[in-house]
Amino acid sequence: MSFIKSFRTSPSSVFAPKEAKRAMKTNSSSTHKVWSHTAYSSVRRTTSSSLFCLQRHFSENAALFLSMRHCSTNCVEGAVSASKRRSRGPVMAAKKASEGKKEEEGKYKHTVDLPKTTFGMRANSVVREPEIQKLWEDNQVFRRIVDRNTGGTFVLHDGPPYANGDLHIGHALNKILKDIINRYKLLQNYKVQYVPGWDCHGLPIELKGKRLMNADARKELTPLKLRAKAAKFAKQTVSSQMKSFKRYGVWGEWGNPYLTLNPEYEAAQIDVFSQMVMQGYIYRGRKPVHWSPSSRTALAEAELEYPEGHVSKSIYAIFKLVSAPPSSNGLLKEFFPDLCLAIWTTTPWTIRQMLVSNLNAKLEYAVAEVHTLYEADSVSPGSGNKKLGNILKSEGVKPFIIVASDLVPVLESKFGMKLVIKRTMLGSDLENCRYLHPISNGECSVVIGGDYITTESGTGLVHTAPGHGQEDYITGLKYGLPVISPVDDDGKFTEEAGQFSGLNVLGDGNVAVVKYLDEQLSILMEEPYKHKYPYDWRTKKPTIFRATEQWFASVEGFRQAAMDAIGDVTWIPAQAQNRISSMTSSRSDWCISRQRTWGVPIPVFYNVHTKEPLMDEDTISHIKSIISQKGSDAWWYMNVEELLPEKYRDRASEYQKGTDTMDVWFDSGSSWAAVLGTRESLSYPADLYLEGTDQHRGWFQSSLLTSVATKGKAPYSSVVTHGFVLDEKGLKMSKSLGNVVDPNIVIEGGKNQKDAPSYGADVLRLWVSSVDYTNDVLIGPQILRQMSDIYRKLRGTLRYLLSNLHDWKPEYVVSYSDLPVIDRYALFQLENVVKNIRDCYDSYQFYKIFQIMQRFAIVDLSNFYFDVAKDRLYVGGTTSSTRRSCQTVLAAHLLSIARVIAPILPHLAEDVWQNLPFEHTTEDGSVAEYVFESKWPALNERWLTVPAEDADFWVKILELRTEVNKVLETARTGKLIGSSLDAKVYLHSNSADLASRLQKMCASNNDADELHRLFITSQVEILSSMGSEVTQEISFSGECVVEGEDKVWIGVSRAEGSKCERCWNYSPKVGSFAEHPTLCARCYNVIAVSPLPAMAAVS
Repeated sequence: MSFIKSFRTSPSSVFAPKEAKRAMKTNSSSTHKVWSHTAYSSVRRTTSSSLFCLQRHFSENAALFLSMRHCSTNCVEGAVSASKRRSRGPVMAAKKASEGKKEEEGKYKHTVDLPKTTFGMRANSVVREPEIQKLWEDNQVFRRIVDRNTGGTFVLHDGPPYANGDLHIGHALNKILKDIINRYKLLQNYKVQYVPGWDCHGLPIELKGKRLMNADARKELTPLKLRAKAAKFAKQTVSSQMKSFKRYGVWGEWGNPYLTLNPEYEAAQIDVFSQMVMQGYIYRGRKPVHWSPSSRTALAEAELEYPEGHVSKSIYAIFKLVSAPPSSNGLLKEFFPDLCLAIWTTTPWTIRQMLVSNLNAKLEYAVAEVHTLYEADSVSPGSGNKKLGNILKSEGVKPFIIVASDLVPVLESKFGMKLVIKRTMLGSDLENCRYLHPISNGECSVVIGGDYITTESGTGLVHTAPGHGQEDYITGLKYGLPVISPVDDDGKFTEEAGQFSGLNVLGDGNVAVVKYLDEQLSILMEEPYKHKYPYDWRTKKPTIFRATEQWFASVEGFRQAAMDAIGDVTWIPAQAQNRISSMTSSRSDWCISRQRTWGVPIPVFYNVHTKEPLMDEDTISHIKSIISQKGSDAWWYMNVEELLPEKYRDRASEYQKGTDTMDVWFDSGSSWAAVLGTRESLSYPADLYLEGTDQHRGWFQSSLLTSVATKGKAPYSSVVTHGFVLDEKGLKMSKSLGNVVDPNIVIEGGKNQKDAPSYGADVLRLWVSSVDYTNDVLIGPQILRQMSDIYRKLRGTLRYLLSNLHDWKPEYVVSYSDLPVIDRYALFQLENVVKNIRDCYDSYQFYKIFQIMQRFAIVDLSNFYFDVAKDRLYVGGTTSSTRRSCQTVLAAHLLSIARVIAPILPHLAEDVWQNLPFEHTTEDGSVAEYVFESKWPALNERWLTVPAEDADFWVKILELRTEVNKVLETARTGKLIGSSLDAKVYLHSNSADLASRLQKMCASNNDADELHRLFITSQVEILSSMGSEVTQEISFSGECVVEGEDKVWIGVSRAEGSKCERCWNYSPKVGSFAEHPTLCARCYNVIAVSPLPAMAAVS
């Protein structure tokens, strides 16, 4: 903020050179800034109170909102308080008169043009927004606009939310972002096609269906009954969620959404599956998959979550070596029979299924003798929750153990024992060593594993159970090992596990294995290990790796094509491409089968005797045709003979139906085919997908894989991702913390309206626009209050525009060449703002739009243009050229602002539009009855023709105006003046160019451009020098440096002449007109053109 010293001084006092130099030190820009010729991001400077000073990423710091609040509140409230100290006299007098209040004076009160509008200051959103939504629905406005638009088609394909409960704030963020984009595209003349969808199959809905049944009904539960209950629940949830989405103000094909349970959708999904089968990408195999004992089904990676705080029982186990291969050249001979491999595992229960142990051929390994306990000052063995195994606690001979050399110091500290290295060798030297299985006593081999074996933790060796891990399985394939997995659907050991049969592998089974190993002197130490572990995202319980017969999609078969397709897509933000690329390049084959009832069946038959699957083009095509007519329930109620095509029916007795259903990610991942590929109004690929960042491993990826596998390209041209919603402190929302923000309560209010007021949908939408959604975003009570405050001020700005256009008609428009300079400059500002906002919409950077509108509509317009416009609007004369020119500018602002905010605040924009005091005609000659029929404001190149030097001059004027106001305030505090109209301002500049331009403004032939009108004072005089008698009589003065280069002295005295009764400006002309002795020349001319009403003329 420019430093200015204003004070009461002796007649001869002005700034001394030292004081002037001090005044020039800090010369950051004033409160008022203008838009440059270039984009919004290149604004020349920002002010201490400007929103441009905010950091880019809203979510990085909750304190940004405090800064923002300071800006919006101080700037606007400052403008209001300043306005109160200025020229509100005529308006207040007229208002009192209109309310029937007695005035001693004021016979001209009826000549003041007061603001008038039916547009309320209070939004009353709980009532008004549903009224507006009904207006849209009754008149089919969305469909009407789409049909009338003549541009190309724009398809934002909706990622289906899960139909299993109430919506949360993340849903609101997602759907509102989509709606902002769609509404903007409507204004851009696109035929927007948005079909909302729902994911309706899967375990959560199946479980909800079961809960709708009583105990007796569950006993008699059949697959068809369960499916009927699940379908009923899903449809009820769809109806409830749809109502909420519509309340957010989201437009779409609500009468014809897509549901993954609809027969036509299921048939299209079967068709995608069929194409992948025909191309050889679908196969059945026995391999380890993520298995959820709590759900009794296989899971895909996207169905897992990794919560913090999981603790596993980890052990350091040893396996006794019985022989070394001849290639070891006797390196190990001297250590037998006490030589052991040492392994570390967090899944001791899998040791029962161990077939080999792995090491890294490139690492150095050591034979270490477990020597002696450390002294007392060392880490105490068994400290904390650590527990030494019996072999280390016994007095017997301690073993020699083989571990990675680099890990010896770590293990010494952990065991509390000295490990004396006796020999070192490469891992490759240990290949084909033989050791005893600690449970079965059979011999196992040491084999070479992969680079996943490191020295970051453990011992540098791992045991391998091919039925219980992906790397284990790969190693098993390499060495031809059988896949053993003696674990049932509930996660319990089967009879094949012998003594552990019936025990839960994650519970008592794990404990039993550890106990047995310790009894066999095969455990060095046991300790709890805290790490991330995969949980079932639905039941919130841990999973296991378990080998089962499943159906897989061979991602390896089309991985490179998928990677190439990723490169052809525009990813927003750009780093999203790296995320999905890494996930796609490293993912294993996709397990697409689930052991559930509620879903789309995998259309396969199995030979009753051989268990060989029957699935070919004919069988799948026949089932597809049945499902397209009857739905997937047919798989359960029709018999095998009916389900098989004609050519196989004579052998129907030899087959039985499969019971697996498809992964729900295959369901939703087929939506491009079931929706984009089947509806005539839509197109493939979609223009845009928009979902949360977690969908890189979910819907984005499953859609990509199915599309690339069958069509050879991605199903989307662009992808936008958003972060998660956190509370104001950056914490994850949870009921236990009490920090959950319910979007319905935000809109409608809670039971306690004081603590949870009703803000309406537009305030929620304003919040969505304010955050940088590419990161995690924050929301909470304080943020919502700030959003409501900003919304209220924006509404006030629009109300000002509407109320001052109550008598405006489009035919009153003043041509651009006839406009005062200030009005042309206002249009220059407006056009730059509209242009910059359009660029932000195009790049999906909505938070920048929020900042621009906050700065321009709420701060800049209120602080300057609206402030100086009041004089000519209220007392300039109803039909005067200055008032009409101002109304021309106000109308342009109203029409533009209403339209540019419409995608974000559609209810507010429509409310404004329905209260327009005039009709707006579009380029094709039709009247825009609704705001979205008006199209985006057309670019007006002429408004952008303000020369750069003129724009720079206005920057100086606005900064100078701020400094003048400071001196005026000092004079008011010193009782010299009351309002600013009581003052005359004197200016002197050391810049001849600036002084000349200021002088021209004082002598302007257009009243609106006169400098005293911009300062809202009665007079302004430009002094040619500082040595005149005038400066010696100035009681209040100050000095500033404008734009860092031009030094300006400012003085304030009482205005000359008498006060005009009508406009309250001071003028020597007051008293010059016999008929109206109390009027100034301007007001006399106004009254002469518009005589007083008869009643007003009576004294």
